[in-house]
Amino acid sequence: MVTINPKETPLAKVQGYFQGVIAPRPIALASTIDGEGNINLSPFSFFNIFSLRPPILIFSPSRRGRDKTVKHTYENVLETKEVVINVVSYEMVEQVSLASVEYPKGVNEFIKTGLTPIPSLYIKPPRVGESPASFECRVKQVMPMGDEGGAGNLVICEVVLAHFKEEIFDDQGRIDPQKVDAVARMGNDYYCRAHGENVFVVPKPNDKQAIGFDQIPEPIRKSKILTGNDLGRLGNSETLPTQVSIDEVKKNPEVQLALTQGEEEVHRLAQRMVRSGKTEEAWKTLLAFY
Repeated sequence: MVTINPKETPLAKVQGYFQGVIAPRPIALASTIDGEGNINLSPFSFFNIFSLRPPILIFSPSRRGRDKTVKHTYENVLETKEVVINVVSYEMVEQVSLASVEYPKGVNEFIKTGLTPIPSLYIKPPRVGESPASFECRVKQVMPMGDEGGAGNLVICEVVLAHFKEEIFDDQGRIDPQKVDAVARMGNDYYCRAHGENVFVVPKPNDKQAIGFDQIPEPIRKSKILTGNDLGRLGNSETLPTQVSIDEVKKNPEVQLALTQGEEEVHRLAQRMVRSGKTEEAWKTLLAFY
């Protein structure tokens, strides 16, 4: 175990450690405008949603580590109190990376990146046409975290209008993560793509009373085969199967074979069932052995 005191560790190492494990982080591609009408576009991975009523997004343009200076985005939100936060998809990530270049004040990063400015409806900064979703925001508060290099500046934004491309919805009117194809920041130069097999489902237990990890019988809980994730899915069940259903599953040839081969094989079969979404069948198989 590597243990550090952030106050006694060089900033570059703290940044590498923290950003390497506090990941993936969604990216706020923030478009702002200064008092003279100069447009700025810059990505920030210290970003997330914090409230729905009112709708609040927060991002943080930190002070530069080398000289403690602030970014143009920070200056602009203080000056005009408006920002558009654009979501970043895989198709635009290389262009977004160009927006992180430290161009002189007054340079329009839309031009440098080739991204398309789209007029906002309620505020002055433009949206990004390539973004799958954009949020027009008014800045409610800016909270400086300090004046040292690496110090964050929390920009608390209230969404006044949200835009979503029609093509990111599924046939039930829900956002489809595969169609959004979002990217997120990791540590160093690494990114993460929320697409394909990287997107998976964990059923939420908050609409029922799950039995919990502690109610799993000890021989199953201490399995050499079943992982913490496997056991967590079993613990997410609302009730255990009835004895009648357990007796019924014993008629399954695959279960019969596993029962004759012993505990580990039963656990392997149950694991395959859990991972294919057949949690109830996994429970029946496990309890048929004990």
